[in-house]
Amino acid sequence: MDEKVRYWIELSDYYLETAVAMLTSKRYLYVGFMCHQSIEKIFKAYYVHLMNDTPPFSHSLSYIARQGGFYTTMSEEQMDFRYPGAIKH
Repeated sequence: MDEKVRYWIELSDYYLETAVAMLTSKRYLYVGFMCHQSIEKIFKAYYVHLMNDTPPFSHSLSYIARQGGFYTTMSEEQMDFRYPGAIKH
C-alpha cells in the first residue's frame, strides 16, 4: 500500500478510536466531530489512491469526494446527507 494512503488511513483509524472513547465517556458532541474527522481522512486516503496527488485542504466531505471524482459513485442518500443549515454543494 502507498505510504501516503497508509498515512491517511492511520489518521482515520485514530479518529474513529477516539470517537469510540468519547462515546464510552458519553461526550457525544465529540463523537460526531471525531466521526466526521475519520470520514474526512478516509476520503483523503481514497483521493490519494485515485488521484496520486495531495488531497484538498478542506473539511467538506462532498468537496473532497467531488474533487476526487468519487462523489457520483455515492447513493442519493449519501450525497444528500448534511447537517441542518448546511450550504448545498
